[in-house]
Amino acid sequence: MTDSANAPAIPESSPQPQGLAVGPFFLIAALSVSIVAFLLLRGQTLPALSFLAFTLVGAGLAAAAMYRAVAPLAVEDAIEPTLVGGRTRAALERDKALTLRSIKELEFDHAMGKVSAEDFAVMRDRLRARAVRLMSQLDGAALYRAQIERDLQTQAVPPTSQPRCASCNTVNDTDARFCKSCGGALEGK
Repeated sequence: MTDSANAPAIPESSPQPQGLAVGPFFLIAALSVSIVAFLLLRGQTLPALSFLAFTLVGAGLAAAAMYRAVAPLAVEDAIEPTLVGGRTRAALERDKALTLRSIKELEFDHAMGKVSAEDFAVMRDRLRARAVRLMSQLDGAALYRAQIERDLQTQAVPPTSQPRCASCNTVNDTDARFCKSCGGALEGK
């Protein structure tokens, strides 16, 4: 896995559009209409002109708020959360956590004899490939390799520090609450 040609390509997020944002546009339009109204209604009293100006500015702010509320439903390039590889970072983090949990559950089911060795190998490889793909999208191609190395080092914990089941003397994972062989509760967990 030292070959950089085999590393998956990470699509870059699209650049943000440049130009005037929509919110200030509505406010500027409302202020412009207010100025035109002031010029046309020069002979009116100050309270009437103030009321008209506040009404027009309020209408501009309401239009900007309405646009922000409706635009994501109607416009594809509306205000978007930060995207990583076409998906939100939170969605990728959630998928990564679910995939890692699935790997752990698969290992437990295999240890309990619920999954055959052939099925275990196929499903484990698919889940690991998915986890690597998600980590590469989150961290970039160079950073996920370091994470995999750290994860592998934490998996290689010496057997003396791993808890043993009092009933069947099976060595379990450090974070296990129940024995993977007999299913009994581990002491101190």
